[in-house]
Amino acid sequence: SISITWNGHSCFTVEKDGFSIVFDPYGPNTVPGLAPLSLIADMVLCSHEHGDHGYTDAWHDPEQGALRGPNRIHILESDGLKIAHMGDIGCPLTREQKDLLKHLDAILIPVGGYYTIDAVQAKAVVDDLAPRVVIPMHYRSDHFGYPVIGRLEEFTGLCRNVVEYDSNTLVLTAETRPQTAVLKLK
Repeated sequence: SISITWNGHSCFTVEKDGFSIVFDPYGPNTVPGLAPLSLIADMVLCSHEHGDHGYTDAWHDPEQGALRGPNRIHILESDGLKIAHMGDIGCPLTREQKDLLKHLDAILIPVGGYYTIDAVQAKAVVDDLAPRVVIPMHYRSDHFGYPVIGRLEEFTGLCRNVVEYDSNTLVLTAETRPQTAVLKLK
């Protein structure tokens, strides 16, 4: 099993067999409403070099980086489970990227728009890739997030099998049922 913990915004901790990776940690006071992070991990991976999240394999905008620069998609695979953290993807996927992202057990995908793909674009990516578990990120609520980005409900309103968790952690196994998993900050 792989433990996936949402720390807020686009930051996740992924743990397997005592090894932990933190994706896209945000800096203090960079995301309105979110407390500063205090995380320890064996590895830190960042999709791009903005304060709220270098080398790249996708763009942060639809103009091949001219607006917001590059974005890295991270794909992890262990014991037959495959997950992808999409970073701040802001452009359509290429055929090569789609091929690399086939057969995902979980996708961590931005849904807020403005700086990233929006809810409708995220849903199109999900429909195209057909991951088993979808975990939305990079959105706003009444308590946190940038005022210019969209709300979670704009995405979940397009989805079926939405499961709201009482915690910020999902344990992914080969038996985890298909779902859009809404993790709740502590």
